[in-house]
Amino acid sequence: MEDLKEQFAEGKAILIDKPLDWTSFDVVKKIRNNIKIKKVGHAGTLDPLATGLLIVCTGKFTKRIEHYQGLEKEYTGIIELGKTTPSYDLETAFDKEFSIEHIEEKNIMDAATALTGEIQQVPPVFSAIKVGGERVYNKARRKENIKLDPRSVTIHEFEITKISMPEVHFRVVCSKGTYIRSLARDFGVMLESGAYLKSLRRTKIGEYSVDDADDIDQFIKTLNNQ
Repeated sequence: MEDLKEQFAEGKAILIDKPLDWTSFDVVKKIRNNIKIKKVGHAGTLDPLATGLLIVCTGKFTKRIEHYQGLEKEYTGIIELGKTTPSYDLETAFDKEFSIEHIEEKNIMDAATALTGEIQQVPPVFSAIKVGGERVYNKARRKENIKLDPRSVTIHEFEITKISMPEVHFRVVCSKGTYIRSLARDFGVMLESGAYLKSLRRTKIGEYSVDDADDIDQFIKTLNNQ
């Protein structure tokens, strides 16, 4: 047991399949408390309502966090058409409804194509970006008026894998800094309707796959039983 913990304390990259409703920091905290070292961090936040691959670095591997953050990401998920929320996902309640009767399969495919490549994207106001030294989600929860500037991101692939109206299933490969929630919102606008991100799973970070990741509870159990 001590040998394994010592290895992680010295430095490793751990692939974790983040559970639903956990924050990325929840995973870091759980590992930190079990290895009993302070030097633990993750390489790219996943929202609580998203699942999938989270790279957690310990010890000297925390120096590699920036490298992992810069790698391209792959996600799968579901966009639901015809409704919007202020957070662009299910963190907040629905605020508007739109018609989807005019939307055909070709429109959906064309919208995905139009949103592929280098695009300008406005981050969600319910995000961890700092403005004036404060996370903007705190300002958003106080219903303050927030204006975020668009950022250049690259959508390498935007594949529609299934259409079951009003749900559109997708796979996206994208650059660092991409908000899939904002992509869902823009997708709805492109279709002259509304949309929000119903579910999201990160499947890859660079060459690292969620297929090789550990369940957090199983990882802690292994850590404590060897």
